[in-house]
Amino acid sequence: MKTILNVIWLVLSGFWLFCGYVLAGLLLCVTIIGIPFGVAAFRIGVYALWPFGYTTVERRDAGAPSCVGNVLWLVLAGWWLALAHIVTGIALCVTIIGIPFGIANFKLIPVSLMPLGRDIVSTDRPFAAR
Repeated sequence: MKTILNVIWLVLSGFWLFCGYVLAGLLLCVTIIGIPFGVAAFRIGVYALWPFGYTTVERRDAGAPSCVGNVLWLVLAGWWLALAHIVTGIALCVTIIGIPFGIANFKLIPVSLMPLGRDIVSTDRPFAAR
């Protein structure tokens, strides 16, 4: 079932969201300071490409640097990507078939706003990262 949902997601919105994350990652990797943000964009982009069957968990050892990094991320790329998730989610919720995919888009908004300090794990083992 996860595979079917992921394939439909890929066609409806996953590819375009992935392209947005890759573009943000490439722009952030231009400077040496932005490389960690670019890596986070690529990581979340792969998650946005194939989200069903995975979830995010908060890392307890992230600390203050990830908090500061999340504020910078929010200003540089986070709100653009969250806006893309909002627009795509609303567009998908117009049809009955698209409602689960719209809800999945809305669930990706917190991750797109503050990705640092979070790990992506399989839904089979959400507590394995701790």
